Amino acid sequence: MLKLFAICLLFALANASLVEDFETFKEKFEKSYGEAEEHYRLEIFKENVELIQEHNAKNLSYTLGVGPFADLTSDEFGTQFGNKLLPKKPTITVKAPSLTLPSSVDWRQKGAVTPVKNQGQCGSCWAFSTTGAIEGAWFLHSGHLVSLSEQNLVDCDSECSGCSGGLMDYGFQWVIDNGGIDKESCYPYEARDDSCRFSKSCIGATISSYQDVPSGDADALKQAVAEQPVSIGVYAVPMQHYSGGIITEGCDGGVDHGVLLVGYGEKEGDHWIVKNSWGPGWGEDGYCRFSRKGNTLCIENSPSYPLI
Repeated sequence: MLKLFAICLLFALANASLVEDFETFKEKFEKSYGEAEEHYRLEIFKENVELIQEHNAKNLSYTLGVGPFADLTSDEFGTQFGNKLLPKKPTITVKAPSLTLPSSVDWRQKGAVTPVKNQGQCGSCWAFSTTGAIEGAWFLHSGHLVSLSEQNLVDCDSECSGCSGGLMDYGFQWVIDNGGIDKESCYPYEARDDSCRFSKSCIGATISSYQDVPSGDADALKQAVAEQPVSIGVYAVPMQHYSGGIITEGCDGGVDHGVLLVGYGEKEGDHWIVKNSWGPGWGEDGYCRFSRKGNTLCIENSPSYPLI
């Protein structure tokens, strides 16, 4: 009887701890649910915590943690954040001339990268990747870092589908055809589709063209990002609970999420430095690192960058 009581007590304490962790999670990431959904989300949270603990017990090159998506199943996460990149049309790819490259590059340290943003529950990753690459190119051209409007692209780029997905190349082409893109300060992000309100008086940057990096060419990608930040597509699903370290997963699911490549390094192993658009509460303050050994999460499949 005492043994059964002890088991019940431990079970109750474990559940109490889980509920406490769930309440902390909800407060940190500003989550709220109706009464009927609360239990369902708690059960998913429990399963994700177990998955995170099992992964971290393996002592791999990267860790998982309780982040903003710990209340979503992998299917829900994939539906919300995956499959948001449209197929590319045939374009001319340009391989940069072979150069002697530095051992590491980090455009954040050079002032070419704006703070991490958050796309919210809108499939606009492509717009954040597009603006990030243009912000970097404009900084290198003008010496000024200007935060550009993702909402401008979501609302106005008819080649893309706003919160239902898009493509960075189409975003670049829209900026070229439109004669510029507005500053974020006068066209703020809403995380929803809205009517186009572009204003020439608020243009923050212009570009003249864009180029695709040859698909699957890691050396060409390294040369490209040594020159400026680069828009890339990746496979998002394995990134759901990422909290730190170097991701090593292969290219199993195909490109479905747009992010920004801002550099590469050698510390803790050769890696790419990637800026995401899921807020600073995800990953390494909104960033993640991918192994440069193999086409990690399809990072080499469809890179491109704007030119001024």
